[in-house]
Amino acid sequence: MSAAVLVGSSDSPTTEVQKAAALPAMPDLPASLVAGNKTDPNLRQVAHIADKIRERVAENRTFFSFEYFPPKTASGVENLYDRIDRMARVEPLFCDMTWGAGGSTSELSLDLSGNIQKYLGLDCMMHLTCTNMPAGKVREGLDGAKARGIRNILALRGDPPAGQEWKQCEDGFAHGVDLVRFIREEYGDYFCICVAGYPEGHPAGSLSGAITYEQEMEHLEDKVKAGADLIITQMFYDVDIFLQFVRDCRKRGIEVPVLPGILPIQNYAGFKRMTGFCKTQVPPSVEEALEPIRDDDAAVKAYGIQLAADMCRRILDSGLSPGIHFYSLNLEKSVMAVVDELGLVPQTQSIRSLPWRPATLDKRRTEDVRPIFWANRPKSYLERTSAWDDFPNGRWGDNRSPAFGDISNHHLVGSGGLVTDDARAASRELYGAIKSEHDVVEVFTRFFKGTLKRLPWVEASELASETVAISTPLLWLNRNGLLTINSQPRVNAAPSTDMSVGWGGPGGFVYQKAYVEFFASPEMTDALFAAAERFPSLTLYAAKAHSKELRTTSKCPGANAVTWGVFPEREIIQPTIVDPYSFRVWKAEAFNLWLSHWADLYEAEDTAKEVLKGIHDTYSLVNIVDNDFVAGDIWRIFSDVIPSTCGATKVSARSSA
Repeated sequence: MSAAVLVGSSDSPTTEVQKAAALPAMPDLPASLVAGNKTDPNLRQVAHIADKIRERVAENRTFFSFEYFPPKTASGVENLYDRIDRMARVEPLFCDMTWGAGGSTSELSLDLSGNIQKYLGLDCMMHLTCTNMPAGKVREGLDGAKARGIRNILALRGDPPAGQEWKQCEDGFAHGVDLVRFIREEYGDYFCICVAGYPEGHPAGSLSGAITYEQEMEHLEDKVKAGADLIITQMFYDVDIFLQFVRDCRKRGIEVPVLPGILPIQNYAGFKRMTGFCKTQVPPSVEEALEPIRDDDAAVKAYGIQLAADMCRRILDSGLSPGIHFYSLNLEKSVMAVVDELGLVPQTQSIRSLPWRPATLDKRRTEDVRPIFWANRPKSYLERTSAWDDFPNGRWGDNRSPAFGDISNHHLVGSGGLVTDDARAASRELYGAIKSEHDVVEVFTRFFKGTLKRLPWVEASELASETVAISTPLLWLNRNGLLTINSQPRVNAAPSTDMSVGWGGPGGFVYQKAYVEFFASPEMTDALFAAAERFPSLTLYAAKAHSKELRTTSKCPGANAVTWGVFPEREIIQPTIVDPYSFRVWKAEAFNLWLSHWADLYEAEDTAKEVLKGIHDTYSLVNIVDNDFVAGDIWRIFSDVIPSTCGATKVSARSSA
């Protein structure tokens, strides 16, 4: 029986599902990089979840985590990545991914867990069961986890596949403790090991009388002695039973963290099915509250949110558990509503460690500098730099390295890439008919008005808060044919806790140079470079798709820090730069998206193909940095150039939209 809510078996994933989830695995890390950069306590250096919990306890900070399971369809996988990406913004301590009964979803679980760490910036605990599995198969799972940089395992005996009886393979394991012991003996301290706890007794044993509660506690004690680092419990609805379970653990000398598994009630039928299957004891007060509203799904969900929040408050107030583990069932709204109800995420200050979410792979935990060009496509940047040997001293690697990966047209996690014909059709409908450049301008305009959810150059499904702050001038630029794909506002000593632009923890100040990047016609590009002489604080770069020439106003092109932060008793951190070498690499990718992610949606005879290829072939990719972060105004050059180039009336960027 799994600690997860979904304790039953899963069907084997289809080839399309595996394709949707699978991406190249990371190579093993050098041992010297495991410890990370100790000079910056704010960066996430700790790989083991038990160590992360100890840090939070020492800081007196409550934490929470989410569980997910492998979907059965390719579109389900794609949607799950997007959902996890959104939920990761509230900075859960970790997430975990279930493992199908008898290893039925093993490859999918491995790929999902590895990609969550590599691309979504969350430490992922992967479930591993040993029921009906030989030791060799278990070793394959652990080796696969290690190859993907996964450092945390939830070790379970698990359930047999549907229609099969439980059995111990000839060279397999009989109990969860055997799996824990095997991991410790074969892999040492590489993995942090979590095990399941059953406050009401194991559904297959205690309640049927086969195993007493006392015997169940003995088994749990044995698992901890064998090397388990923490415990996550099966779902429950009686808080008193959970609290007594933790007290019983402490009486036995089990001192590892015990996290409660909380499942918000989503609907009445699902609640009855799940509690019946898991043999969960439901307090009479819960049954009485649900009975009058059982046919009102909205009322049941609202009650489920309130009940879960009340349960969590009692648990946290008891001091017996330092955090909460939520069973999400791959759903978002109820779990996030409970997190909000509990006030677990600060509403008045930033919680970001850096302006971008760091990857939770050991070789990248010290990474604290990136080029700005991939700000809206971080997964693409991570994919293209995954083969780099290291990030020395946390700094960005050799930007001229031949290991800066080739452009890949295949689907990347959450990037809006194409998987099926249905997805292609949906994207065509999203963008609408493209008959002229005016239609392309309208697509970009809709995006910055908030009526279009995604562009090929933007992985997120909504504008970042700092982009919203300058959406008026950006909308103005796009209406005038400057097709913007990346930007940031000027910031001069904003508190590091600022909800929009803050990062790095309390007590510091952050700075940004205004930056904007866009595709522009030849006439507009020439006009901007001609006008640049009147704006000495600006640095311009421009390049065309088919040209090796890099046009710039800089007399000494090099790395230009465009974001930095100053914090008490720490070095100045500059996490975002503009540099000419990586711009050349990004230029190729940015232009390629016109064809691979947009023009390829249409049939050969469609006018859209010709229009989009025309922009690809003739426009320039331009970026502008205003180096005056104190009093600069990056929009002035556009106010000068747009009226004469576009034939528009001269107006300011701020008043035009």
